[in-house]
Amino acid sequence: IFIFGEMLNFVPSVSGQHEDIGITGCSDSDGEELYALDGEELWYADFVNKRGVEPQPSFIDHMSYEEGAYEGAVGQQQICKQNLKADLQSYKNPPLQLDPPSSPIIYSRDDVELDQQNTLICHVTGFYPAPVKIQWTKNGQKVTEGTSINVPFPNKDGSFRQTSRLEFTPQLGDVYSCTVNHPALDQSLTRIWDVEVQQPSVGPAVFCGLGLTVGLLGVAAGTFFLIKGNECS
Repeated sequence: IFIFGEMLNFVPSVSGQHEDIGITGCSDSDGEELYALDGEELWYADFVNKRGVEPQPSFIDHMSYEEGAYEGAVGQQQICKQNLKADLQSYKNPPLQLDPPSSPIIYSRDDVELDQQNTLICHVTGFYPAPVKIQWTKNGQKVTEGTSINVPFPNKDGSFRQTSRLEFTPQLGDVYSCTVNHPALDQSLTRIWDVEVQQPSVGPAVFCGLGLTVGLLGVAAGTFFLIKGNECS
């Protein structure tokens, strides 16, 4: 069982009101500590590699958290697990609500160009409790190198969403898949993605060429009848 605590603040600014959120979650074997602004992750604790991660895009002004943020997250986990144990004892292990995730959505971060590094993104939402497990394959073979997954993020209805990424170099004919597992599912959800390069459209060139040909034929026909008319006169 995973329990979550959420801290929500609304921060006014010259550009309007912003939503500042902090999340602490834990189970017997896992945990989550996350800070976000307007639905975008700013910082989370990676308890596997024992460090804080700032997954902010390069196009924004980077926001850094103070030293000791990770150590503080570890302390919050201890409190969370104590609360979880007390809740389970108080409520005598209540039945767990299970909501299955939606079918995964898979897409590339950038337009696909062969031999140019890119990122595949697999997004799933609507599940409870968190987290889901996401697995990637390439041409039927399991892939772990170059994969990452963010921590679960809460939706307004109480369910969660989660995103996994795969760094890859597109090669024509390669087939990738994203498979999602969750306790509410009777069977895994899998979405397939084929490497396809969008070819430039030949339509405009064909129509322009056709129009030019018809135009020239029209000029030639007009010239022919003009000459015939002069001969008759």
